[in-house]
Amino acid sequence: MSASVPTLTHGPVSLRPIRVRDARELESVLLANREWLQPWEATSPGGGGRWDVRGGIRSLLSQASAHTALPFVITYEGRFAGQLTVSGISYGALSSATLGYWVAREFAGKGLATVATAMATDHCLQGLGLHRMEVCIRPENAKSLRVVEKLGFRYEGLRRRYIHIDGDWRDHFCFGVVREEVPQGVLRRWREGAADEGEAQVPQADWERTAQPLR
Repeated sequence: MSASVPTLTHGPVSLRPIRVRDARELESVLLANREWLQPWEATSPGGGGRWDVRGGIRSLLSQASAHTALPFVITYEGRFAGQLTVSGISYGALSSATLGYWVAREFAGKGLATVATAMATDHCLQGLGLHRMEVCIRPENAKSLRVVEKLGFRYEGLRRRYIHIDGDWRDHFCFGVVREEVPQGVLRRWREGAADEGEAQVPQADWERTAQPLR
């Protein structure tokens, strides 16, 4: 486990480093949530591939050791509730990273994704000194779109057939935030009601483009 992956807590929600010994519980949660999570899961364009939870964790820990990722477990009142991963961490002139997450169905509606995203973003911008954070979301994922809306992430554009999800290349909306926009932090800005939800508004033209398959 990389020492660079911290434990972050706000109320009953925590982010802690993922561990190899989480494999059994993680696999159990994933199996119990197959129908809930499958529409949003990354897949291999070539198809197939063995589902290897322990191997996936080891890969994440290897990226953490290389300082290119921060793999977290999301917990709620101490219970395993999902995952959040900061990936593609780049320093220097770019100084940016991408964030993704999932939450088990039984914890939906409790604000876990919102709090976890805010905490991870604040750690990256304030703790790691990154300049920009990005979240990319499928147009069909209304719950995740609501997360970036509540936090005031700024809409940056449509990426056509961007990531292979649930068996095909899927369009994604991209949202970002830079350090200058949140000197008080994303979590505090949201908790104080100061986030501008309009920043995340997707133009009608981009909604219409997603309705036209790009083949």
